[in-house]
Amino acid sequence: MSSDPDPDGGGVDEVRFGPTGVRDGYLRCVPVALGVAGYGVVFGVLAREAGLSVAEATLMSATVLAGAAQLVAVELWADPVPVVAVVGTTLVVNLRYLLMGAALRPWFRHLAPRHAYASVFFTADENWALTMGELRSGSRQGAFLLGSGLAVWSFWVVATVVGATAGSLVGDPARYGLDFALTAVFLVIATELWEGRSTVAPWAVAAAVAVLTEAALPGRWYVPCGALAGALTVVIRRDG
Repeated sequence: MSSDPDPDGGGVDEVRFGPTGVRDGYLRCVPVALGVAGYGVVFGVLAREAGLSVAEATLMSATVLAGAAQLVAVELWADPVPVVAVVGTTLVVNLRYLLMGAALRPWFRHLAPRHAYASVFFTADENWALTMGELRSGSRQGAFLLGSGLAVWSFWVVATVVGATAGSLVGDPARYGLDFALTAVFLVIATELWEGRSTVAPWAVAAAVAVLTEAALPGRWYVPCGALAGALTVVIRRDG
């Protein structure tokens, strides 16, 4: 456990890091991880169709843990691998993690570097949103992100193996609604981040900018652009 009375930490003066937080995070995230698993099966199927072996697809899921970026990567996959296109596109898709990491700072600035960096490795959209809701509610379990991330990671990797090995049996994932699984998970998580009328403006701005960016620019620039627009809206309203 570490503590810091510095009031500049957004009113957070103590954060604990231990097995209780890991356990609570894992158990809370299991229902969400089940939804992620459906998406993992889809990734496994598409990875095999793109020419990756079961081992390669599993290794990517175990070391990357970024569903959107991995799907983009397999869409671009070819022989030889277009390294610049894959790296550049996935970098754009994952720029949102800069903002997500910054949002954790009021709590994670109190953690030892080894705890903070180990946790952020297991950060995905789903468990980040769960963790933000948990910490904003007053919890000081700094290991919640790690525990919830381990739940997402374990289900994601197993689902990738299932999709990659049994993909021919699954066929088109859309037939079973698996292609909608991640969207459904995000919608459920969004309800926990809803803070009333104050949430309407940044969400509306983010959505509008994302739609306009998607129409104007190629690739996935609408993801970071929408996120940045929503964040700036909050900053402008708070400073104004």
